[in-house]
This record gives sequence, structure tokens and C-alpha cells, in this order.
Amino acid sequence: MTKAQINLVKLCVGAEKVEDLIEWQDHSRATWPGGQPRHVTRMWPKRGAELLNGGSLYWVFKGAILARQRILALEEVTGADGIVRCGIVLDPEVVRTEAVPRRPFQGWRYLRPEDSPRDLPATRQSEDALPAALSAALAEIGVR
Repeated sequence: MTKAQINLVKLCVGAEKVEDLIEWQDHSRATWPGGQPRHVTRMWPKRGAELLNGGSLYWVFKGAILARQRILALEEVTGADGIVRCGIVLDPEVVRTEAVPRRPFQGWRYLRPEDSPRDLPATRQSEDALPAALSAALAEIGVR
């Protein structure tokens, strides 16, 4: 029997496009242990074992999932306020995905593999991204 897998989906607050996330992570890399990006969140995922079984964090930009990063580990991070939080350690590679519309939400949500957008083919990874609103509109009508 194979172990279950689950993904997370999260709004990429402060970024309007995938390039903004990549630039921020590149700029912050020196501050992270091992140079691996982390997303620190208040809540610890209850389904951590499933996340660590090949799960990814899917990023939402302006109403559409456009990219993902593989989840490598979950680590305790103690803030300056003494509160322990969950540090989601991510693969530095940001993989662009097909655009899938997503309504606003707070925090993160679980995303089943069968509901996750497909990765863009390697030949399209370096293409300029469509404006997020156009990507979301196309995805909403089923054009990918």
C-alpha cells in the first residue's frame, strides 16, 4: 500500500507574479539555513506525513494558482516573540503550473493531487507569463 500524498495551496501575499516570488526568495536565500527557502506559518499541518510524501506548496497570485514548490521538510521556528511556528522548507526550484482560478482565503488549504494544476511543460517554463487576470479568466473558461 502506498502512502497518501497531499499538497498545500497558499496566497502569495505581496507578489503579483511568479517572478516576484523568485526574486524575493533569491534575495532572502542567505538568511535561511542551508539556503533553502522557508515559509513560516502559525499553524502546524496535521497532515505533515502526507505533505512530506512528495507534496508541494501551490502559490496563488492575483486569483490564480500559477506555481508550486516541493515541500522538503517541516521545522520548528521560534519567533522573536517566543512562539513556536511551522517552517515549511521548500525546494528552491519554482515550477510554473497551468493557471487555475482560486478564490481568496486566509492561511493555507490542503489540495488533493487530483485537484492540483499540472506543471507547464519544460518548453513553456521560461515563457513570459500572461497577466494574472487574463490567466485566471482563461482558466475559468477551461482554456489552459
